Amino acid sequence: VTGVSMTLLTWLVPNKSQRRLQELSTSEVKADWVKTVVEIAGPLAKLSIPEGKWEDSPIRLRFINAGIRTPNAVVLFYGAKTLLPLVFAAGAYIALQIAGKSFDLNMLLLLLLLAATLGCYLPNIALGRAVKARQLEIFDNFPDAADLMLVCVEAGLGLDAALVRVADELRTKSSALAEEIHLTNLETRAGGTRAQALRNLGLRTGVQEINTFATMLSQADKFGTSIGESLRVFSDDLRHKRQLRAEELAAKLPTKMLFPLILCIFPAVSMVILGPAGVQVYRVILPMLAGQH
Repeated sequence: VTGVSMTLLTWLVPNKSQRRLQELSTSEVKADWVKTVVEIAGPLAKLSIPEGKWEDSPIRLRFINAGIRTPNAVVLFYGAKTLLPLVFAAGAYIALQIAGKSFDLNMLLLLLLLAATLGCYLPNIALGRAVKARQLEIFDNFPDAADLMLVCVEAGLGLDAALVRVADELRTKSSALAEEIHLTNLETRAGGTRAQALRNLGLRTGVQEINTFATMLSQADKFGTSIGESLRVFSDDLRHKRQLRAEELAAKLPTKMLFPLILCIFPAVSMVILGPAGVQVYRVILPMLAGQH
């Protein structure tokens, strides 16, 4: 039985080579699917893509803040902005016809225009949510990165080596922050100045605290102040800001719980408490009142 079980397990569970082949085939299928979607969205994207250089467009910075660096992102984004208004308008018209609602021509055009506007701005909303989620992840994990950098600097490592160490250690906790720090290290190794690389780090992330961090390190290099002391003060300030943000979210919690309590929980509790009393009133008191009359 053991031999048969091991044989079946070996036959059913893929080994490392088989898993690697499955990953490669899955990635090839995904790449083909993305290529097909890009080819379909290409003509649609030309209808709404702005004129001028894509490198100078403000939306490119939003893509970088969201961690999207693929060249096909612009085609998919503007293709969606062209296709979704038509889909939403057609869906709204079909829904109105199924519901049997009759509107005059002006009201119908207004509803279709609202649906098309929602479809046009839906990619912007999705991109904005992705940017906010990534910036929040970076902001929450950057105090730990600053503390780890302080430990590395005080242990005798240089700032560049400390950045490499921090990027390696944070990869399992925050891949976004580790990726940005790794890009900063690559930019420095490619011959760029440290100040410019740190400014580009703040520009790519869009987090104000990282811009402050870049300015602080540039000032420390320029005036010869202690990087360890600067990092210690900066990490303390970051932890204080993170604590204040947690307290702010905790203070908002009672207000956010008020409406679910009133609309969902309070009626159920009222029915549980007052239900037996209402049954007794219906069975005892109402017949007594009816007998007196």
